[in-house]
Amino acid sequence: MIIAQMTDIHIGFDREARPEELNRQRFRAVLNRLLKQPNVPDMLICSGDITDRGDAESFARTAELLVDLPFPVHVMVGNHDSRDGLLTAFPHTLRGDDGFLHAAFERDGLLVVLLDTLEPGRHGGAFCDKRRDWLRGVLEANRGTPTVIFMHHPPVVSGIQWMDPRADEAWITNLASALEGMGQVQAIHCGHLHRQLAASFCGIPVSVTPSVAPLVSLDLRPISPDVPDSRALITTEPPSYALHHWDGARLVTHYETVSDWQVLAYYGPHLQPMIREMEREKT
Repeated sequence: MIIAQMTDIHIGFDREARPEELNRQRFRAVLNRLLKQPNVPDMLICSGDITDRGDAESFARTAELLVDLPFPVHVMVGNHDSRDGLLTAFPHTLRGDDGFLHAAFERDGLLVVLLDTLEPGRHGGAFCDKRRDWLRGVLEANRGTPTVIFMHHPPVVSGIQWMDPRADEAWITNLASALEGMGQVQAIHCGHLHRQLAASFCGIPVSVTPSVAPLVSLDLRPISPDVPDSRALITTEPPSYALHHWDGARLVTHYETVSDWQVLAYYGPHLQPMIREMEREKT
């Protein structure tokens, strides 16, 4: 099974742009690549910040590009989104009975958990007691099932200070308590940071998929809210997406940036001896 992930699309950042805003152009480019690359996804997860302002028009403009995809699409909420706007544009969104847009479903022996980390009016993450208890209940009921968790906000400190939470924030503590002793969780995949990241949380691998929208600059120096030092914050690095490959026993993640490139080698008869030799070594 292949799970594609896109994150931080931010449609509506520049709604007046003509003929089409940059973020929508980047979104089209990633969708086109996803459909043309050789690995057919079984589903697409859009892990939050679908829009930049949570408005109905931006959600609708996103939905129209996703409606005809040949695989299911699961849309999650990020801090720039609104739950009502998302549900209007994507009425079949999975949700809990408590008003949060979280869900869990099994596919090919893998439990996929989608978390809601939105607190309206707050840039950073949220994970209240209700969400903690919901997640704990799901994991308790599925201890024997390999699990992957998707959430918008990474529960780790990246070193990009202006984007980071504090390590001791209450929502992170709540998440940790829900995950305690849950060894079936194989990975946590996030967005929000607008850069690729690999870390761990509660002994679980944590990865951040880079954004579709422009990326956050990689600058690990301390930043002062009192001293605007002219550092780069946002760059035009190419958009990215992830493919999470589940083979029934192992979960592996691949990332691809979307830009123009040339193929330097094709698998033809001239390279067949090399492929044969590499496969022979595995026997």
